[in-house]
Order: sequence, then C-alpha cells, then structure tokens
Amino acid sequence: MIDLIVRGGELIDGTGAPRRRADLAIDAGEIVEIGDVSGRVARRTIDAEGHVVTPGFIDAHTHMDAQVAWDPLGESSCFHGVTTAIMGNCGFTLAPARAHERHLVVRNLERAEDIAAEAMEAGIDWCWETFPEYMDFVDRVPKGINYGCQIGHSALRTWAMGERAFEEQANEADLACMVTEVEAAMRAGAFGLSTSVSPSHATSDDRPVASRIASWDEIAHLVAAMGRAGGGAFELAHSPDVRDADPARREAYMRRLTRIAVDTGAMVTFGLLAFGADDHLWRPIVELLDRINAEGGRAWGQVHTRQFGLLLSFETRLPFDGLPEWHTLRQGPLEEQKRALRDPERRRRLVGIATTADYGQAIGAEARPPVWNAIFPLESALPPFRSIESIAKERGVAPIDAFLDVALERDLRGFFMQSV
Repeated sequence: MIDLIVRGGELIDGTGAPRRRADLAIDAGEIVEIGDVSGRVARRTIDAEGHVVTPGFIDAHTHMDAQVAWDPLGESSCFHGVTTAIMGNCGFTLAPARAHERHLVVRNLERAEDIAAEAMEAGIDWCWETFPEYMDFVDRVPKGINYGCQIGHSALRTWAMGERAFEEQANEADLACMVTEVEAAMRAGAFGLSTSVSPSHATSDDRPVASRIASWDEIAHLVAAMGRAGGGAFELAHSPDVRDADPARREAYMRRLTRIAVDTGAMVTFGLLAFGADDHLWRPIVELLDRINAEGGRAWGQVHTRQFGLLLSFETRLPFDGLPEWHTLRQGPLEEQKRALRDPERRRRLVGIATTADYGQAIGAEARPPVWNAIFPLESALPPFRSIESIAKERGVAPIDAFLDVALERDLRGFFMQSV
C-alpha cells in the first residue's frame, strides 16, 4: 500500500509534453508512478477529475522574509499553486541583525516593501542574529510551502557598519565583516545574494536603503565571495541607468554588471522585466540579458505571467506622495487629510498640482503616475472591475475628482489596484 493516489486529473508535467489524463502514485514523499495506477492501493485518494495537475510553481521574487514568522501556510502564494518561494530579494532581509540594531533592517524593509514596522515587531519572534541562525528559524517554523533564502546586501551593510551603512562607503574592515557573513550564509544553504541600486528603494525616513550607498567594487567583492563559498544567484533591483537616454551612462552600467557576471560566474537575475507596451523600458534590459550571456555569463530575467499590479491607498502610498503640498499633506493623520480634501480651496490646489505635475519615470514597485483607465477601486475579489475613468464618466467629473470622491466615500481606508 502506498501513501497517496491523485486520480483522473489532466496532467501538465512541465516538460513541454502535451497535456494528458493521468494518475499519480505517491509514496514516502516521492512520485513513484505516472499513468494508469488502477492496480495500486493507497491510504488516501484524491479525485482530480476536472482539475489540472502540475508540478508546483516556483515564485522567484517574493518578500516573505517577515511573513514566514506568522503565516504557516504562505498565503496567498499557496493558493495559486506556488510550492517554493524565493525570498530576500532586492537586498532586504531580516538577517544578519544584532539585537540592538534590528530597527535598521526593519527600516530597510518598512517602506521599500510596504511591510509595517508594527507588524514585524508584533509578529516576529526575533531569535537570531546571523543569517545561518535566521535560516534555522525558517527551518523550524510551520510552513505550507518551501522557501529559498537570499542574504540581503542592505542587511549586510547595517550588520557591518550600523548607522554608517546609510551614509558611508565600506572600509576594509566593513567589507571583511560582510564577506565573512556572506560565506557563512552560503555554506549554510542560502540561495544567493541580493542588492538594490534602484532609486525607488528608500527607507521610512526618506533616505536611500543601505545597499544604494555601496560602490560597484563592493558589490563585485560580495558576489565573488558568494562564488568562493559555493556559488548561487545574484539578484538585483536595477538602476534607471540601464535604460538611460545617455548611451555612455547606459553602457557603463551594462559593462559593470556584465563584468560581475562573467568574472564571478554567478547566475545574475533581475525582476520587473515586462513593462506593457513601453518597449523603450524593457528593450534595454533584454539587450543586457543577451550581452551577459553572449560574453560567457549567465543571466535570466524575472517575468510575470499576467499584468503586474500595485495596491494604492491613503493608508499606504499614492501616485501623488512626492508632489509639492501633497507630500506635506500625506505626512499627517488621515483625519487631517480628509479635512483638506473636503475643503474646496485646498482641494482645488491639490487637484491642480496632481493634474499638471511632472511625475518622472517610475521604477520598480512604487506607485506609478496615474493612468485613470488602469486604476480600479477594489470592490470585489473577481472581475469585472470598474476603472476610475469609467466612474468619472458616470459621475460627470474629472478622473482625479472621481478618485478622491471614491476614497472619501470609504473614509480614506479603501484600496485601489493600479495596473502596470
């Protein structure tokens, strides 16, 4: 008798072979037979009739480093067929961190990845300092999915440099400290090393995250240390230099990253490859991938299986947060923001600023400049969704006014989805 039979499903096995109806026989955690297993008896049988049976999906870019402490299932990834999540991307991890400096890694994560400091303080049993100790913690807690852990550059800098990590270049002693921890992490089973050079990644007090202060020599030194300790993936969040209009600036960026990939042998990967129809945004990244691979390195882009979306709200972030007058308003409590938006004169000024502003180019996962046919109030979990543009037409008002009215109707506590 075996442990489990999954019977009658439509099998897509991930090899590229045509889908087919097949059973799976599983024993001791391994698939022991695929096909017609009618001759076998199992302790448990799952009727998969009408369902697709596939290998679990691997989500290569997550930020579940804190969530794993309080979520034993891995929601919502687990509900979408994800069985392995790679966390610790963009240089943000909760280790290494000394007990008296935990606020420094929290500062890196809080704004850049929209994880509230209060949630981390309340939900995490901080029982580690080094990265191998953090991996032991992840190994112990109940889990519904598997996790791969990358060690984050920002956390490495605060481990070695404390508050100086947000302002200074690393000296030789700092670098030696970081190298030691990278090597220890890789020998303990870390998946790789991550960093960010993206200007969209800032701390809760409006400073660049620690990795953005580092030199390219520092980055190359750490990637080389990873290679000496057994190798792994090097993940980074891009600088806008990768698509800069100045060819010399773009070339310098591509040359640096190509040299790191070729010289260290690390597998290089980066996210946010797809940007809709704006080929001037994604084409340089494809060119960079081709260049690294052509010159003997290894590079892969991380892409989405559907349109990428961002959550907006007055409780988190909005497209207007960096604009004059808006920035000051958004620092205040929600009650103060409500009063301002209900004051006709103040609202006219805010609407005028939001309507005529030069938002610049958005990078990474921050809020985009408002495109009103691609911003939707979250009224239900399933489509169809109504865009702010369509709501504005129904009400006979400008889209910015429709957005603010819908937000006020929900006491500024509702969410909007912004498609990218």
